[in-house]
Amino acid sequence: MHLRTLMMATALVATATPASAREDGPASAEASVLELAKASIAMRSVRGPGNETGKVAELYARALRDGGWAAGEVEVIPFDDTAYLIATWPGSDPALGPVVISAHMDVVEADPADWERDPFTPVVENGLLYGRGASDTKFDAVQAMVAVIGLRRQGFRPKRSIVIAYSGDEETTMLTSKVIADRLKHAKLVLNVDGASGTLDEKTGLPAYWSWQGAEKIYGDFKLEVTNPGGHSSAPREDNAIAQLSGALARIGAHRFMPELNDITRDYFSKAAQFESDPLLAAAMRAFAANPADKAAIAVLRGNPAMIGRIGTTCVPTMVEGGHALNALPQRATGFVNCRIFPGHPKASIIAELKEVADEPALTIEEINPEYVVEAPASPYDKAFVDAATRAVHTAFGEVPIIASQSSGATDSMWYRALGVPSYGASGTFTRDSDDYSHGLNERVPIGNVARSLKYYDVLLRELASK
Repeated sequence: MHLRTLMMATALVATATPASAREDGPASAEASVLELAKASIAMRSVRGPGNETGKVAELYARALRDGGWAAGEVEVIPFDDTAYLIATWPGSDPALGPVVISAHMDVVEADPADWERDPFTPVVENGLLYGRGASDTKFDAVQAMVAVIGLRRQGFRPKRSIVIAYSGDEETTMLTSKVIADRLKHAKLVLNVDGASGTLDEKTGLPAYWSWQGAEKIYGDFKLEVTNPGGHSSAPREDNAIAQLSGALARIGAHRFMPELNDITRDYFSKAAQFESDPLLAAAMRAFAANPADKAAIAVLRGNPAMIGRIGTTCVPTMVEGGHALNALPQRATGFVNCRIFPGHPKASIIAELKEVADEPALTIEEINPEYVVEAPASPYDKAFVDAATRAVHTAFGEVPIIASQSSGATDSMWYRALGVPSYGASGTFTRDSDDYSHGLNERVPIGNVARSLKYYDVLLRELASK
C-alpha cells in the first residue's frame, strides 16, 4: 500500500469506531457510515500477497463490540489469506431461524495507474464516494451494519436472532461464502445487501424504483484448448493451434444464446420500462416482456450493456495464452470463456452448445474451478418479505414502485439458495445506472441518501425479526 494510503487508513481506523460509539443520534449514525466506509475502502482487501480483508473484518468487529455486541457474539475467522465475519445478536426465541444480513468485505484488484484517483484512497466529490469497494460492496455492508447497531442501541429486542455474515472471498473463490452458508443453513431468510437495489432517475437524481433480487444467473468458467505436434515455423502445417483456437473463440464471441424470460425478469421488464428515459429502449423492454421472440426488441436490448445479460445466457472469451517460441509452431493454445447462465440450464448443456458453435474438432472444453460455484434455484416469492420490504422502502423513500429482478452476476446468495434458504437482494442504496462502475475504473456510490437508507433497514429488520 502507498504510504499516503496507509497513513489515511490508520487515521480512519483510529477515528471510525470511537465516533460510532460516542453518540446515538441520526447525524452520528450517518457520520459513522461514511467514516467506516472510508476506513474499509482504504484497506486493500484483495486476494493474494498483502490481503487486508482480515483488517476490514476487525474494523467491523470493533464497531459492533462498541455498539453493544458481547465479545463472544462477534467472530472473525481467518481462512487461507482472508477472513470472514459472523456477528450474532441473539433473539428472544432461539428456536426460530435467524434473519441473516449478507455482504462481502473483499474487492477486485485495482491498478492505481489506471484510475483518476488512487482506488484505495477514499474521496468524496460531488456527493459521490470514490474508491474500490465503494459500490461493491463496503459502503452497503457498513450501512446495514450501522443500522443494526442503531436498532440495538434503541433497545429493540428481536424475536429472531439477527446475524451479520460477511464473507472474505466473494470476488474470487467464494470458499468463505460456502462455509458461512453451511453454518447458517437454518436461517429463516437472507438479506443480501451486495449492490444497490434502488435506481435513481438519471435526470432528477430522485428515487425511481426499488427492486428486490430473487434469482441470479449461474456462473461458469470454461477452459478451451487445442493441442498440435508443433514444429519449425519455416514449415507451416494446415493445423495451427493458435489459428484453430482463434477461429473457435471468434465464433463463440459472435454467438448469441436464445433470449428468454422467467416470472422475475418479465416483472422487471414490464415495470421498469416506465422509468427508462430512452423511448426506444423502454419500448423494447415492454415488447420483450410481451414476446421474448420479438426480433426488433431483442436487437435493441442486445445493444445495451446493461440489458444484454438480462435476456438470456451470455458467454464471452476473457483470456488467451498459447505458443512456446517465436520461431516454432504452437503446440498448445488455451482460451477461457466466462458464462453467466440463465437459470434452468445445466452447465452440461452450455458446454454442448459452445462445442457446436466453436465448430473445431480439435477443441476440448472443460469447466474449471467448479467447486467455487453451485447451481441454485430462484428464491420463492415470499409475500411476508416483499410486503415488509415494500413498507420499509415506502417509509424511507416514498411511494416508489417495487419490482422483482434477477442478477446477471454471481453473489453469495447462490450458496444459501442451493441449501434451500431463501435469499433476497435487498440493499438500501439507490444509485444511477450511469454511476455503476463495480469492478471498473473510478468506482463510486452516491452518499446523499444515508439517513433514508438507515430508516429503510430499521423498518425492515424490526418487522422481519419480530415474527
